[in-house]
Amino acid sequence: MNRRYLPETVAYVRITQQSLSMGKIEGDVKAGQYQWQFRWRFRQRQLSVQPSLGRALIEEPLERFLERSDYQLEPGSDYTFTVRTKM
Repeated sequence: MNRRYLPETVAYVRITQQSLSMGKIEGDVKAGQYQWQFRWRFRQRQLSVQPSLGRALIEEPLERFLERSDYQLEPGSDYTFTVRTKM
């Protein structure tokens, strides 16, 4: 299947807390009708996402986004990334 025909959903991320000294970022992510809270411990590369409803849809793309961007993210800021699925 050609990539340009894959379904896409925009995910909206808001960073609510960040501590570079503790190695963590916390925030909210919304995609489609779903909404989650996450904690990214970037030194250990551990991501926790709550609630569990729909978590399998967002966990891997959110982790890729955070790995690429973690040191550039700022509390109170909004970001977006594309998820290759329809939510």
